[in-house]
Amino acid sequence: MQKENEKTSEPDVMCAMAKFLSDLWFEDDFRDQPEHLSEIFETILLTEMGDDQDLRIKMVSSIRTSKMLANALGPFSDMEINNACKKIMNA
Repeated sequence: MQKENEKTSEPDVMCAMAKFLSDLWFEDDFRDQPEHLSEIFETILLTEMGDDQDLRIKMVSSIRTSKMLANALGPFSDMEINNACKKIMNA
């Protein structure tokens, strides 16, 4: 990440976000990520390591972020997401 107040161009930021979403789209079905994380974290919470308050906060934050992404992109088809990412990266 760049430091605050350094010059960046908005198209660079949009291109980086589009590449991230495109890579994510190819990696796995992001729509299932919140459930996968919840299952993993519920298992961890049953262990001694799950008693760590900081770890619990990080897990909840990760689930929230994953849900926000899934909710934001959920209404769109894989093809629509892929086409939008290509369009932004080529702009």
